[in-house]
Amino acid sequence: MGAQWKVKGKEAAANARGKIFGKLAKEIAIAARAGADVDMNPRLRLVVEQAKKASMPKETLERAIKKGAGLLGDAVHYERLIYEGFAPHQVPLIVECLTDNIKRTVAEIRVLFRKGQLGASGSVAWDFDHLGMIEASPVTPDADPELAAIEAGAQDFEPAEEGATLFLTDSSDLDAVCRALPEFGFSVNSAELGYRSKNPVSLSGAELEEVEAFLAAIDAHDDVQNMYVGLAE
Repeated sequence: MGAQWKVKGKEAAANARGKIFGKLAKEIAIAARAGADVDMNPRLRLVVEQAKKASMPKETLERAIKKGAGLLGDAVHYERLIYEGFAPHQVPLIVECLTDNIKRTVAEIRVLFRKGQLGASGSVAWDFDHLGMIEASPVTPDADPELAAIEAGAQDFEPAEEGATLFLTDSSDLDAVCRALPEFGFSVNSAELGYRSKNPVSLSGAELEEVEAFLAAIDAHDDVQNMYVGLAE
């Protein structure tokens, strides 16, 4: 949970799949501002690959690219907002939003934080590392995550779900490591810049349930893209 928090079982639900597509479409639209050609736009290429892995329909993907690049008329303008604060029991939290209406989002996020504590910029960011996070799965029997991390230029690696590996990179090396990993027997499932807690908090029982309910309410907001939580697994 110290990397990116996810609602338990969320990805299996049909409505969750729709939300995932919505988030990816926003990221694609923003990346496409720098050009609709994935070969010339590394950021767009990463998000498009992630969308394909999530089985986003081709028409939806292409429309998001065209919309962001302004090929369908006026380009859509999403603003990225970052909120810092604490969930109940002083669990540090960073929330990333993409919105086309800043005033609305600010007001609604403030309401959602009532059971926690919304902080100023920098209030908890110091307790997180800003990293590239690449989840990749082995596609050859001899794929060695340690060798792949060293040769591809990752800073570190650790086991992820369903036999995958999470490769951690410097923020500026994300695209280069993504391109290199297939050479060492790994297929990239997802890649993003994110935040990782340096000192995650350990909770259990009713306290953990309270925090998870708080996080679920924030995650359900349409403008919330990612949440990074200093909560030990």
